Amino acid sequence: MTDRHPEVSPFRFGVVTPFGPDVAGWTETVRRIAGQGYSTVLMPDFPRLQPAPAAALAVAATVADVRVGTWVYAAPLRRPWLTAWEAHSLTLLTAGRFEMGIGAGRPGIEEELRERDLHVPSPGERLQQIRETVAALRELDGADAHTPVVTAVTGPKARALAAEIADTVTFAMTPTESRASVEERIRSFDSTRKVELSMHVPVVGDSVSPFMAPPDIDTGSLRETDSLSCLPLDPAAAADELRRRREELGVSYIAFGADVADTFAPLVAELAGR
Repeated sequence: MTDRHPEVSPFRFGVVTPFGPDVAGWTETVRRIAGQGYSTVLMPDFPRLQPAPAAALAVAATVADVRVGTWVYAAPLRRPWLTAWEAHSLTLLTAGRFEMGIGAGRPGIEEELRERDLHVPSPGERLQQIRETVAALRELDGADAHTPVVTAVTGPKARALAAEIADTVTFAMTPTESRASVEERIRSFDSTRKVELSMHVPVVGDSVSPFMAPPDIDTGSLRETDSLSCLPLDPAAAADELRRRREELGVSYIAFGADVADTFAPLVAELAGR
């Protein structure tokens, strides 16, 4: 965390909420998450495996008074102007409750792009797509709106871009990456603006949340290495760990999977907004 902004933000919590098994069940999950105090319902961007994020989030925003967001748009899947138009439309339709999460694309997306006869951009081209998307979004928002942008980053060039254009930065990590490596990446982040720091937690106890990490992860090894990609199942112990992360790293916005939302409802009640 940069020394220019030593203050930390209040805790808030999002839930990656994949669709399934039916509309009634999914909308009930959205209502329950909102009622438990989570700030944001998040939708993964997995073509064919999930409904399009914009459509799903528009529905979510009508069934509960909750923020909605993409976790995260894969920039190579769409032209920048199309992503920006979709994001701005969601800001309008949700009365300002939409957050655009965007990143360079998950591991393995190159094969998905080839299957769809889409160009496979270089890492530099992907960052340029993100820059162009946010620039187009700002033009569409104009002076009367501001769609918050959440960027998922790993390398130094992505972190530099995020420091320039993002409202929230989430630090992507492989589940097996060492705690020290991720902590160093977070501590090296520097911005002249106040930027909220975020982290997604795909593993809780022995549970791996769908669409957040590969299902065959060795969860025992993660605990042995004190990985930042996991939390203990006990809400009190998890709350202590999140306080530690905020104190040491400045991370205040945490995304869980919907499969652990009920378990962590007491944690959210204790920490959210504080």
